[in-house]
Amino acid sequence: MVEQTTQQMKLFDMFDVANIEIKDPALKPYINLEPRLLLKSQGRNLNRFGKARVGLMERFANRIATPGHVGKKHRIITSWASGKYNKNMSMVIEIMKIVEKKTGENPIQVLVRAIENGSPRDEITVIEHGGARYPQSVDTSPMRRVDLAIRWMVQGAYNRCFGKKKKMVDSLADEIMKAASQNMESYAMSKKNEAEKQADSAR
Repeated sequence: MVEQTTQQMKLFDMFDVANIEIKDPALKPYINLEPRLLLKSQGRNLNRFGKARVGLMERFANRIATPGHVGKKHRIITSWASGKYNKNMSMVIEIMKIVEKKTGENPIQVLVRAIENGSPRDEITVIEHGGARYPQSVDTSPMRRVDLAIRWMVQGAYNRCFGKKKKMVDSLADEIMKAASQNMESYAMSKKNEAEKQADSAR
């Protein structure tokens, strides 16, 4: 009798996600690492908390497509920020390959570690009472923590390579590796530190 061995499917048929460790228990339900060859939900997850069922790589690619407004740079647009799925996913795969080559680790694990390190646990909101506005410290929800970490990493990389010879893929790969190693040169780490300091002062 011939024994049949089933091989674990890999993400993009390249990256193994079977042994990825998510140390933060709060973020575990909101980081979807389901191995699929084609990551494209096409907007089907519209119900409550539907974003949690969208794959992490797809959320990462969607953020690359729309880096978001940073200060007065909301009018600036480049060819890196496009709505083309193939282009954005090609960038994500190239970034993962660069991270794997430079660190020698599983790039998905490095990205997960970067998200855990770059996500703020608390931030401030503005409360208005009796015509007076004052900041109030609030806990950040786990889904927003993941969103903020991804947004800050993409925005930091976008700002560093805008108007320079450095490519977006190289800049974003460096940002991910710095956030994973808790290097304060990372834009995501500096923004997290700033948000948590503001929250501490508003308690």
